[in-house]
Amino acid sequence: MSGDPERTIATELRRRGLAVPARLLLDAHRPLAPLLADAGAALDPLLRVFGGRMADDVRQLLEDEAGLDRVIAALNDEGEPHAKPG
Repeated sequence: MSGDPERTIATELRRRGLAVPARLLLDAHRPLAPLLADAGAALDPLLRVFGGRMADDVRQLLEDEAGLDRVIAALNDEGEPHAKPG
């Protein structure tokens, strides 16, 4: 994986058909990001075995204050078409 981790994660979520549920979960869990980052750091060795580089990208994004916002923006940029009011 190279480039922006948020784009890589958004692309992978979209490929698996999980962009919309991920967007909802990211919005709901934004206040918990610091706690999730601490948990990710503690479980990092185990997560690397199962998640590889993707787990490292997720941990880095959680540690960054604006990381979740960038993932949400990446999901919005390349996401499914938005419903238009009407």
